[in-house]
Amino acid sequence: MKLFAIAVLAGILFGCNTQNKKSYSDIQNVSDLAMAETQEHPGKKLMENNCYACHNPKTSEESMIAPPMIAVKMRYISEETSKEEFISSMVEWAKKPSEENSKMPGAVKKYGLMPYQFFPEETIHQIADYIYESEIETPEWFEEHYNSMHGDRPMMKGKMGRGKGMGMNNPQIETDKRPSFEERGMMIAQTTKAELGKNLMGQIQKNGVIAALDFCHIQALPITDSMATIHKAYIKRVTDKPRNSKNKANAAELQYLENFKKQVAAGVEVKPITVQMGNETEFYYPIVTNSMCLKCHGTPGKELETLTLAKIKELYPTDKATGYNENEVRGIWSIKFEK
Repeated sequence: MKLFAIAVLAGILFGCNTQNKKSYSDIQNVSDLAMAETQEHPGKKLMENNCYACHNPKTSEESMIAPPMIAVKMRYISEETSKEEFISSMVEWAKKPSEENSKMPGAVKKYGLMPYQFFPEETIHQIADYIYESEIETPEWFEEHYNSMHGDRPMMKGKMGRGKGMGMNNPQIETDKRPSFEERGMMIAQTTKAELGKNLMGQIQKNGVIAALDFCHIQALPITDSMATIHKAYIKRVTDKPRNSKNKANAAELQYLENFKKQVAAGVEVKPITVQMGNETEFYYPIVTNSMCLKCHGTPGKELETLTLAKIKELYPTDKATGYNENEVRGIWSIKFEK
């Protein structure tokens, strides 16, 4: 089944801000305004890193594997929808995607139901806040598509935002824009996840799960290495139950892995772990399963089909990476970068 991955809205996304300066209620003078114009809403980067894999407005219509976020915004926001109501709807949807909860049955029919994506609730809040407050990019083909579906009915874009993307309830603007070590590590993990996810989901949608296994076998490590070169970092995905022996966690990583397992099982908000080692920062964050993962990592005879299991055994004779359920820690990001 094709994947309707609002990858929060995991996913949702992409912004371009053209709002009125006068809407900033907390700006007191011209210098504050000038600084605000260059300050990005934190939800914008979260949206791009987490959601572009499936909802990129630069993607051609025939290559889309999920609806563009302008379509999501139009469907979920009317003139009567408050920001609180919209954020609540997005949080509810991201926590438990279902046909009953969806306001986009046509998209579900076309792309399939979005698999559950593991995101901290604060991430969903920030992304939803950004979408509500800001104009988001519209694909070049979208207006023609909309007119073919709805004729001459005006295209309702919902709230277009108040301000150039900062949101009315965001923290006070800070002058130091340098990301923290935690933020930098999360950005590296999220962009690498997006690049891997974009390629993997495309393979599953176009060629099926077995083709995706071939893709992962050949391309997953090279893609990860290329992202490491871009970020000037050392990037690994490691686990206690490896499919590829190169992804086996070491003793220290196993301890972090167990810690994350307990947090996810308890349903608490998961925070990244950063460790300072001289001039180097180590970053750790969990990789959590969703319904899509179970196509290759689920229970044999249940989510994991016989032909898929046979292909796994062919490619990975010592595979240990099956038997997972949704919302379990499959592994962790293990990232190192210099300060």
